[in-house]
Amino acid sequence: MMSIKIHGMLAVIYSFVYLFHTIITKRYGPGSLKRFQCPKECDRRCSQTQYHNACILFCNKCCRKCLCVPPGYYGNKQVCSCYNNWKTQQGGPKCP
Repeated sequence: MMSIKIHGMLAVIYSFVYLFHTIITKRYGPGSLKRFQCPKECDRRCSQTQYHNACILFCNKCCRKCLCVPPGYYGNKQVCSCYNNWKTQQGGPKCP
């Protein structure tokens, strides 16, 4: 009896996580933006960095290619795979 309740709770939690991931991916994932939306999203993404000009430059370049900008000011790149996987010649991240 107890294991049925646990499995039911796990199913509900899994469904919630899946739904949340789907919503986030559609809102921020590859192809979620139009090119004209990139400057506004990059302004948001780069608003809290001390390297604002470089951040804006590379964010817009990445956004034009990937048509997405991850949520937040830092991190969360896994939501936008193109943005996350584009690397410099040295192997570092290209997109802020």
